[in-house]
Amino acid sequence: MNSETLRILDSIARDRNIDRDLLIQDLEQAMVSAARKHFNSLDTEAFGCKMDRLTGEITLWRNHEPDEEGAEPTQEIIPMATLGRIPAQTAKQVMIQRFREDERNSLLEEFSKRQGEIVTGTAHRYEGGALIVQVDRAEGFMPRSEQIPSEQFQPGDRVRCLILDVRESGNQVKIVLSRSHPDFIRKLFEAEVPEVAERVIEIKAMSREAGFRTKIAVSSIDSKVDAVGACVGVRGSRIRNIVDELGGEKIDIVRWNESSQILIANALKPAEVEEVSLCFELGRATIIVREDQLSLAIGRRGQNVRLAARLTGWDIDILTPAEFAKSLEILEETLKPIEGITDEMLDRMGALGMISVFDIEEVGMGVLEEELEMPVALAQQVVEICSAKAKIVAEQQQKEKEEAEKRRQEELAAGSAILGGGDSVEADPESDSIAASILGGGERTAKAASEDAEHEGEAPASPSEASPEGEQESRKREEEPAARSDAE
Repeated sequence: MNSETLRILDSIARDRNIDRDLLIQDLEQAMVSAARKHFNSLDTEAFGCKMDRLTGEITLWRNHEPDEEGAEPTQEIIPMATLGRIPAQTAKQVMIQRFREDERNSLLEEFSKRQGEIVTGTAHRYEGGALIVQVDRAEGFMPRSEQIPSEQFQPGDRVRCLILDVRESGNQVKIVLSRSHPDFIRKLFEAEVPEVAERVIEIKAMSREAGFRTKIAVSSIDSKVDAVGACVGVRGSRIRNIVDELGGEKIDIVRWNESSQILIANALKPAEVEEVSLCFELGRATIIVREDQLSLAIGRRGQNVRLAARLTGWDIDILTPAEFAKSLEILEETLKPIEGITDEMLDRMGALGMISVFDIEEVGMGVLEEELEMPVALAQQVVEICSAKAKIVAEQQQKEKEEAEKRRQEELAAGSAILGGGDSVEADPESDSIAASILGGGERTAKAASEDAEHEGEAPASPSEASPEGEQESRKREEEPAARSDAE
């Protein structure tokens, strides 16, 4: 029986990763509790227990105080069989409780060391939107906020995730898992790209919208190693493994540069940036792109510019050359008539990234006094005039926007009516694009469709698909060889 007890303790120690001596101490304490229950004693020092680590023999005794002065205390050995059923139940409950505490402490210590690592577990079930995953000998949970949207696991599915946090919650250890955290991408790169794990390539910055797109800026400390090429791998082998793990999430690898202007231009790729103007006082970057690059720079639902802003730490405004020139023109027309404003001041405003009346209103008097060395009265006048002008410009822009939207709706409604035989005014999205082509927007529609398709990794639309003019041109090219053959 004693050797059997040792084997059971050894098995528990291996399965639960608990120190064997700690379990033996728990067993000894449980026997002391049973003895106190049997003798109905509250004295914690009156009883003692010792288990032989080799034979498993348990010795339980009771301490007796000496009757005479100077005499030594005596010990009374308590036979185990005399304890009875109720003390045995007490010993069982104490052992179970202490074993669970030891297991909880072991889990907390083990997984606290593994925090920030990638682990592979097995999906069990969903509880209130949270995914329960079996990781080794513990259960972790992945809250809905840490899951990739639209990703669904079935019981038994393999789940690769990041140990985000480990904490005590009452009598349990909560292991929080994540697949949407940016560090999950970082750890995947370390696993797939040896140069990243060896710190030859450093991940400088990252921005992510889980399930949709990630931008990651990398640099190399070795001039012989191309940071972007190493992360992509031969024929995209390395990046493909990461994308497959993320369920097709797109990853843009950006070359890091200490210059904010170059970094912002890189972060907005695949769009081509013409010019970058930085306003350090506002933490804002004004980006000038050609008209045909505007939709590509902004991205679908503003995703490209939003991720670029997070990656670089700058607020990003994207303008076309015409919009940029108009903004500067309004600013110059507003400030030129003010006495004391010189061309040099206007040039320095442009160099500091203040390109509109809105910027002057936002930076305030302090910057004008310090950077442009304006007198207090002049700076106050400039800010007041620009604030008044900004309200007028904002109203004009809102009015133009409303008129343009109204005009677009009328054109789409007219085009839809033509396509539907004049009976229907409401247009579906497919009819809207065809209507826009009929009403003269064919070239712009084809260009935007091509850019969006390239941005999303799809085949761009051909001219014949984009507009009737393209269709006629295609038919004409097909008929020319036939006509030439007949002539011969």
